[in-house]
Amino acid sequence: MIVKQELIRSIKDHFDLNIYETKVWVALLSKGIVTAGETAELSGVPRSRTYDVLESLEKKGFAVVKIGKPIKYIAVEPSVIIEKMKSNVMYDAQEKVKTLANLKGTKEYEELEQLHKTGISPIKVEEISGFIKGKSNAIARIRELFANASKEIAIYTSALDFEKKARVLAQLIGDAQKRNLKVKIALSGEPEHVKKINIKYNIKARHAEHKGKCFIADKTEILFTITPESAEEENSIWLKAPFFTESLDSLFSYQLARQ
Repeated sequence: MIVKQELIRSIKDHFDLNIYETKVWVALLSKGIVTAGETAELSGVPRSRTYDVLESLEKKGFAVVKIGKPIKYIAVEPSVIIEKMKSNVMYDAQEKVKTLANLKGTKEYEELEQLHKTGISPIKVEEISGFIKGKSNAIARIRELFANASKEIAIYTSALDFEKKARVLAQLIGDAQKRNLKVKIALSGEPEHVKKINIKYNIKARHAEHKGKCFIADKTEILFTITPESAEEENSIWLKAPFFTESLDSLFSYQLARQ
């Protein structure tokens, strides 16, 4: 059986298998039902390792032992594996969320908070900054901005960027409004696109000509994107610098007023 190495590597990564497990599973799929000896010939995996690999695949749910002798293995179809993996990921995620949610009530968490407050207190405000790599980390920081805000949130970004983050932003905006925070939204892009977003997410975003993408909390804390819309990875800078942040917010507001 000849299988491209690129396919083997892709399957290995997607299904979280090692290289031998991947080769054996592919061999099983190609024949449906095979003995351990046949699997070794088809997969190219050493016969001495084939039995261990087949047992491992059986435990992980990628193969089933056929009743009878000689012992044969039946391949589990990919669609079944994918559904099982999805269920496992969902279950693990839910358990992790429960664990993290319960952490806030522990003594250890209180000690961590105290350590952070002690460590951060002597630092000058203008020294608090960071490089945020990737969209998921940027969204996590945006959540933090909304949580830290006590007066207002300003969103200056593109309609396309808003749509990419809409699932999170729509909820954050709704929660902010319930807390009586002032929420300012200005989106660049096609005016019609902005109108559709307003209707779809029940917000009141203004159309803007700016090309910047930033999120500002209380005119003191800001996250702004430094990569273009077309970039494969989104990178941002986070700053807690009141003078700079208020100046930038005033600049955006001035541009909006002149439109």
